[in-house]
Amino acid sequence: AVVSTQSTGIQDVINEHLTNKTYDPDQAPTWCKNITEAVKERVKQLGMERYKLAVNVVIGEQRGQGIKVGCRCFWDSDTDNYAQYFYMGETMFCLATAFGVFFY
Repeated sequence: AVVSTQSTGIQDVINEHLTNKTYDPDQAPTWCKNITEAVKERVKQLGMERYKLAVNVVIGEQRGQGIKVGCRCFWDSDTDNYAQYFYMGETMFCLATAFGVFFY
């Protein structure tokens, strides 16, 4: 099951970092790193002390192309979960996914 991006704050973080920006291939790696850290900190504020967090952020230039992103992992469907948000701007797209894996 997917957790709400609104409840995790992922949508807010991405909008804060990317709204009114134009795609810049030289800045995109820095934006990815900053968004990743901000999402991780926002999710930690939800009180998930027993969870290992992994955050993945992809930013690319928007030219009308499609994008497919896949992920595979082993986890416990009773305790582990993820949330993701897809941002589409005039010149770029961003996909952020936060995984929470319960630490036994």
